[in-house]
Amino acid sequence: MGLIEEMLAGDILSLARLITILERDGADVPQIMKQLYPRLGEAYCIGITGPPGSGKSTVVDRLTAVMRQRGFTVGIIAADPTSPFTGGAVLGDRIRMQQHYLDEGVFIRSMATRGSHGGLPRATGGVIKLMSAFGKDFILVETVGVGQTELDIMQNVDTVVVVLVPEAGDTIQTMKAGLFEIADIFAVNKADRPGADNLATELEMMIRLRSDQTRWQVPVMTTEAINNVGIEELYGQIEKHRQVLEETGRLSQRRQEQRRREFLEIVESRVSEELLKLVERDKELGQHMAMVETGEVDPYSAADEILRSRTLLASWSRQMTERRPKA
Repeated sequence: MGLIEEMLAGDILSLARLITILERDGADVPQIMKQLYPRLGEAYCIGITGPPGSGKSTVVDRLTAVMRQRGFTVGIIAADPTSPFTGGAVLGDRIRMQQHYLDEGVFIRSMATRGSHGGLPRATGGVIKLMSAFGKDFILVETVGVGQTELDIMQNVDTVVVVLVPEAGDTIQTMKAGLFEIADIFAVNKADRPGADNLATELEMMIRLRSDQTRWQVPVMTTEAINNVGIEELYGQIEKHRQVLEETGRLSQRRQEQRRREFLEIVESRVSEELLKLVERDKELGQHMAMVETGEVDPYSAADEILRSRTLLASWSRQMTERRPKA
């Protein structure tokens, strides 16, 4: 595909067009990813998550400035709520990153969640790969900020920064939200507000109570992103975490786990699609489905019967083979 070669040659418009194809889940997506895979770069990916109003976009903006000062190129993926009118992203994040608009070393893409409940659009993993192949040194991924379901982020990035503010609620609620478990670094933002020191202290106490710490002790940073306070220190902790991951082999392990999860998700999706098509064509499978729908048999018994049926499985396998594209 010409777009891929143009993108690899540094054409920013081709990168944007390829991202749009991924977002729309077009028929060309599998072929794009196959061609892209051998060309992936060495980008380090950082996730910025936390509850709404914690200042995630400002943290991303200030971190980007620090990285650019050091000569690194940056890609930004900002998950925004889906517009009820256009179905696209509500572009709040890009408005807050205006200082980087004209910087050729920064590429910003706002993406609508489009019904995804994990804090990130479904196409995020593919967009990360595109930006990596494009040659970005760092990729910053900001979640939409829905609070209790921001767990997709840990499956797509290398370092997770959880941004909190004093008003975000007590740290017990933070643990319930799952943010405590996924954090590699905590940043208590808007630290000039009352209660910031207490929140930081409570987080530090809870971290010390954890028994699964190895070489990396999760740090608690205090920042005032709007005033550019504590951002250099936050970047320093990100680099320290990266170093520990590389020295312990954990970075390679994390990426292996991500690739394994991606493979299983693709297989599951393909099998599910084929099964739904088979239900429409296969009489015996359709009968099982009808019996489940009418309540004549429970779903577990019907599934067991299908899996025990060699005839049905052989028919399914044959039909899937016939539908497979010939080399």
